[in-house]
Amino acid sequence: MAASSLWNEKKELYIYSGEGVQRTPEEQLEFISEIIERYNLIYVEDPFHEEDFESFAELTKDFRGRMICGDDLFVTNKERLSYGIKLDAANSIIIKVNQIGTLTDAFETVKEAKEADYVTIVSHRSGETTDTKIAHLAVAFHSPVLKMGVLGGERIAKINEVLRIESILGERAKIASLRIR
Repeated sequence: MAASSLWNEKKELYIYSGEGVQRTPEEQLEFISEIIERYNLIYVEDPFHEEDFESFAELTKDFRGRMICGDDLFVTNKERLSYGIKLDAANSIIIKVNQIGTLTDAFETVKEAKEADYVTIVSHRSGETTDTKIAHLAVAFHSPVLKMGVLGGERIAKINEVLRIESILGERAKIASLRIR
């Protein structure tokens, strides 16, 4: 949902300029809850701005068994994730190695997430390419979800790489389980 792009810090409102609608954080929570229920969504990413841990926690509490995912909320940052875990904000996290800076930092964040039963989602960043490194990272991190572009050869390159990895691993290939708390 990329709600951080809708958030106006000065007004403390979510501004949907195309619709001419403004929502308070409470109204945003109600709106997102209605969408989840109406469309029976199982995955919602960034429904609130990146500092609204409390709304993430409320939504997560209200919708157990659905993936409430923090991307802008956590930014692949172990400290932000630790704070979110304390509040029970979200139950899944986007992992972008080139967002946090090092493979070690990303690995530490994945480890922290898994210890808290958060679903890890290895993802590309804006400006998707046919580079297949994230396929390897998803396998290495035992992430049950790999998020990639939907158009052009970017997605196909990564799917083909996952299939190639599986063919190399053979019987050792394991699919990470997707358990949503």
